[in-house]
Amino acid sequence: MTNTIGKKFKVTGFGSSHGKAIGAVVDGCPANLELSSEDIQKELDKRKPGTSKLTTSRKEEDKINLVSGIFNGKTDGTPITGIIFNNDQHSKDYSTLKNTPRPSHGDYGWIEKYGNYDYNGGGRGSGRITISHVIGGAIAKKLLLLKNIKVISHVKQIGNIIAPNHDFKTIEENIFKNPVRCADLKVAKEMEELILDKKSQNDSIGGIVETIAIGVTAGLGEPVFGKLDGDLAQILMGIGSVKGVEIGLGFDVANKSASEINDELYIENKKIFTKSNNNGGIIGGISNGMPIISRIAVKPTPSISQCQETVDLEKLENKTVNIKGRHDPCICPRITAVSESSTAIIIADHLLRSGFINPENLEK
Repeated sequence: MTNTIGKKFKVTGFGSSHGKAIGAVVDGCPANLELSSEDIQKELDKRKPGTSKLTTSRKEEDKINLVSGIFNGKTDGTPITGIIFNNDQHSKDYSTLKNTPRPSHGDYGWIEKYGNYDYNGGGRGSGRITISHVIGGAIAKKLLLLKNIKVISHVKQIGNIIAPNHDFKTIEENIFKNPVRCADLKVAKEMEELILDKKSQNDSIGGIVETIAIGVTAGLGEPVFGKLDGDLAQILMGIGSVKGVEIGLGFDVANKSASEINDELYIENKKIFTKSNNNGGIIGGISNGMPIISRIAVKPTPSISQCQETVDLEKLENKTVNIKGRHDPCICPRITAVSESSTAIIIADHLLRSGFINPENLEK
């Protein structure tokens, strides 16, 4: 089982939804980066459960415990280990699911592949394991600030409700003014009403989360197997419940002509820009200095309190299941923190791989 992402800046996740703890080991972070538990905690607070009526009612403090890699308030070049202990597990809610895989969950595939499967809350396949992404992403974001790079994620769409485009500053100012994490406050209210309506019907709804990285230098990525957009797509597609990834115009390029969407170049103040950004800041697998824009399609939470058809793997017969437990009626608001962190991890990794940051000692 692969649990590590990155080549220079490596993040290894561990733990499960209802296990004792969840965490990450971050290897390859250079020494002398100022880092505190507060730096990581503020990112974790963006994704923790129980913060509004739009999220699961599971109450977890998600308090980070840094147990290695920091000395005198700075990284020392050794692996950074962060642990979060689970405190509010209701494993009894899953006792009836031992031999009955839940519809649209990974249960059946895990059982077939590994045999020994932790069915409590989805085990290692739970959305809760994205805590590891956020720990790694918090550290990556500190590295990005050294190069004046900022990354932000926001909810672009819930169901058929789509927010208009906004600039980075507006997104940054507005996403925490509403529980949906949408940059348009009027549209956010409509999205919230839709989510709560689905919740009242014991149902859920999906959507689209957009991530924007600004200040990224040109020259990150490689032309073939180390493409920057390829690595971004890999980590974003690896987030639970993500069923599609777009960079720039994404699938809309299919119905366009080159003359409509080619990003033409120009020079201003001896710097090179493109007149449009339809390629989302990455061309030929390499960043071109424009904002890097990606979007992920997030499916509705498959755990819903409705009667659904499944099978009994022990008795080999059809049966029905009504999933108990506490679940998000929409994953999008909380997944923004995960998408943001995942993007930061890949950009930090490429900064180190391309030599834009000293991989050993930031003071050199």
